[in-house]
Amino acid sequence: MSQTSTLVKVTAAGKWESGVKTNISVRNFPEFSMDEPAQLGGTDSGPNPLEFVAAALNGCNGVMISLVAKEMNFTFSGIDFETTGIVDTRGLMGEEGVNPHFQKIRFQVKIQTEESEERIEQLKNEVERRCPVYNLFVDAGIQVDTIWSKI
Repeated sequence: MSQTSTLVKVTAAGKWESGVKTNISVRNFPEFSMDEPAQLGGTDSGPNPLEFVAAALNGCNGVMISLVAKEMNFTFSGIDFETTGIVDTRGLMGEEGVNPHFQKIRFQVKIQTEESEERIEQLKNEVERRCPVYNLFVDAGIQVDTIWSKI
């Protein structure tokens, strides 16, 4: 039995303001700014685009852990995430042979649960298999070091 394809369109709009600052709008949410720190020519009036990408991994896992945990009857009472990406700025500045995106990502999940380590590992594996943002990183060839711990 195969499922029929269900495609969903995701759209974000941007309007350059000045320098390296762009104002972003998504659906009917309040507009937000992406900027860079002063050392990269910005005014530091908002997170930079790669910080939003790192945050997207946290948010995507928040969604996927909740969905997969429900399917597994896995109970938890809290989750903390931290994503750290390493970027070689030489790539951003145009040096040949240096990727401009993350070189490596460390992703930490601290989950409050009474579930066993084996069940946590099952949850982790299924979330990693299905998380769109995680898989964007993996498919781009970025090393993702994932550490889940029970608290």
